[in-house]
Amino acid sequence: MAFAAFAAFALFLAAGTVSARAGGVHSPTAGVLCDGYICADKDGVSQGLTERYLGKKIAARSFSRGPFDHSAFTFSNGVFCDVKECLCREDRYFNAKGQRSPVSAKYTRLLFGKPAAGASCQAARGQ
Repeated sequence: MAFAAFAAFALFLAAGTVSARAGGVHSPTAGVLCDGYICADKDGVSQGLTERYLGKKIAARSFSRGPFDHSAFTFSNGVFCDVKECLCREDRYFNAKGQRSPVSAKYTRLLFGKPAAGASCQAARGQ
């Protein structure tokens, strides 16, 4: 009986891990987005937030692969965010005319909130 309960619990944990890595981007708190590998806020990819919301083991793995640009990143579901533009886009690719993909209003709002009318991206970020 105890083994069956343990096995069910282990399956539950494994299913949660798989779904988090299968492209599930979520917002654990206002202004933060995470997938199964990284967490970011309006300032970019954050090791501290990744440790807090995904755990030290995942953070160590994600941040041990050498230096990378923390200000422009792609989540596991393909959504691309750029903190210099204060925008998230449907993906990181350009079309045949050299234009970026459409803005993702959902993820832009979740990560950056609504900047004040007429305010620049930098002013909205407090810089």
